[in-house]
Amino acid sequence: MATRVTTGAPAVIRATDAHDAELIQRVRQRDDRAFRALFDRHAPTAHALALRIVRQRQLAEDIVQETFLALWRSPEAYDERRGSVRSWLLGTLHHRAVDVVRREEAQRRRHDRALAGLDLSAPDHAEEVVLELARDSERRAVRAALETLPPEQRAVLEWMYFDGLTQREIAERERLPLGTVKSRTLLGMRRLRAALAEDEG
Repeated sequence: MATRVTTGAPAVIRATDAHDAELIQRVRQRDDRAFRALFDRHAPTAHALALRIVRQRQLAEDIVQETFLALWRSPEAYDERRGSVRSWLLGTLHHRAVDVVRREEAQRRRHDRALAGLDLSAPDHAEEVVLELARDSERRAVRAALETLPPEQRAVLEWMYFDGLTQREIAERERLPLGTVKSRTLLGMRRLRAALAEDEG
């Protein structure tokens, strides 16, 4: 009895790999349609992999964009002797995603260490923020200085000043740890004062 050999799936995979290699060659010639074809084919799988690693949708989208941007900038980095375009792309993305996770964890540890030095029983700084921002003689300078702050620090100070919220109210409304709000307040005030002092100098 003759044995039937099924070659459909491997043949399709080989054809796909060959087409991807052809697209890479066209990308090397700055063919943006070839680049879009590669993106459309592999971006969904790349996004699913990134999301599984970093567990944050926006971060995953950023990693996918960075991976394909690197492909557009340096298509010669692909070496067909080392595997398919798909495996190369996903391998590159995996390395980027792991690096992001490590960086996020390092930032979290630094943040935790900073919080460990805070006295969470200290008085609320909301009133101090209002007084600091309400000085008429410096209102324009204060507004300019606020714009230089990181968004999360600026938001906390503005909620206190414009909305009259306390640190605890901000923590509850934004679903943040109270310690995080306190640290953002303190860091924001330090940056604000430094910016104002620099402006006066």
